[in-house]
Amino acid sequence: MAGAAFFDLDKTLMQGSSALQFARAAQEAGVISRRQLASDAVANIKYRLRGASDSQSEELRHRIAAALEGIRVRDLERLAVRVLQGILPRLYPQMLTIAYEHQDADRPVYIVTAAAQDLADVLARVLTFDGGLGSHLSEVENGHYTGRATGTFLYGEAKAVAIRDLAEREGINLADSYAYSDSASDVPMLTVVGHPVVVNPDAELLALAQEGGWEVLRLDRLGRKLMVAGIVSVAAAASAITIGVLKASGIQIELPRRDH
Repeated sequence: MAGAAFFDLDKTLMQGSSALQFARAAQEAGVISRRQLASDAVANIKYRLRGASDSQSEELRHRIAAALEGIRVRDLERLAVRVLQGILPRLYPQMLTIAYEHQDADRPVYIVTAAAQDLADVLARVLTFDGGLGSHLSEVENGHYTGRATGTFLYGEAKAVAIRDLAEREGINLADSYAYSDSASDVPMLTVVGHPVVVNPDAELLALAQEGGWEVLRLDRLGRKLMVAGIVSVAAAASAITIGVLKASGIQIELPRRDH
């Protein structure tokens, strides 16, 4: 059996958050309100900075599902082009090169993300990857989302379970496989393969990588500074609402100085 390569999406394949790009596209299309966009932006920033417990992830899963209640599946599918317009310019060329080198070495390549399965599928097709594993967030009846959470939210241990299931179906040798991620929440995904690689790691993951002798890739110097590009896009969409809630939450924003 041959190995494969598994890539987390946010801060691994791309700079910043795919969730923010989706929320911005949804707001522009009138699917969610500007206030909801601001709320989602703040929640996402907190998530990226502080991580999330299993209970918080489950709560987020149900909140996302509830927000979809009554929305046509087709309307959400039509957001794909707008979402891709936000994601594609933020992809790390180095990571795409690594992914394609895996394919050329006869290792299939997969995106593994907490984002929706539909987005994982679309991105995999556009990037010519071999497939994607994503979350199933809301059940569907008569072409509309019901708002009831269903399926699996791919976070933490759930990513490792999904990878093991895929490996069993496709005959993938996990001992000869690679996994790439930036976050300590993905330790289950990283340790399920024989070759874990950390990308722009948070402090906790960096410590684990150094202890385990894992490869470390650094693709930018932003570290944990909230990803300036993502913050600028959110500020443009949510304006003072987002900044006000951020300050109320006690989060300090560090922006680069401009040289005059």
